[in-house]
Amino acid sequence: MRVFADRADAGRALAASPEVRALGKGALVLGLPRGGVLVAAEVARGLGAALDVVVVRKIGAPGNPEYAIGAVDRDAVTVGDPGRYASGEYVDAETDAQRREIVRREQEYRQGRPPLSVAGRTVLLVDDGIATGLTALAAVGWLRRHGAARVVVAAPVAASASVHALELAGAEVIVLETPADFMAVGQAYRRFEQNTDSEVVAALRKTAADFGDSGTSR
Repeated sequence: MRVFADRADAGRALAASPEVRALGKGALVLGLPRGGVLVAAEVARGLGAALDVVVVRKIGAPGNPEYAIGAVDRDAVTVGDPGRYASGEYVDAETDAQRREIVRREQEYRQGRPPLSVAGRTVLLVDDGIATGLTALAAVGWLRRHGAARVVVAAPVAASASVHALELAGAEVIVLETPADFMAVGQAYRRFEQNTDSEVVAALRKTAADFGDSGTSR
């Protein structure tokens, strides 16, 4: 399995793949925060395309918030079956909390800039890796409901079962590595530290300065 130095290295590798290059600068690149935005910034730079975020949040398991039992989008639509693993009261409270976090992050990341419209666009949805696939599924559903003409999900590494689930949901999927022994996204990286909100803001601001909202170089 190929191991990437860091998220920037993974983003450059994705940008160089023939399937991504074929999308061209007319695609709208959307990163899944936080780490996915750092990968997406390199993809957008490689294509000369516009960059924005789509913020969805996983619903974590009781006592293990890093393990996703579901995911929720900006419209409070959930995917997965969180009620199978937790009480209704827990799921409702966690969903509400994550919905508020989505609003906070959108405001923080965009810094007053309006979101880029996905209606009628080819959207390249980028993450740093796909484990359960629930957040990517939530994002794909949101993009479909908001009028995206074509949704392509791209990641450096993914679990093969999650790739299949995304394809069943109607997304095209571009993945560089689907290891048979997939255990965690971090196994595909030499450096896989937690990213900060300020890093996401900086990546979005730099790409907007370089390529604007249309994806054309300035």
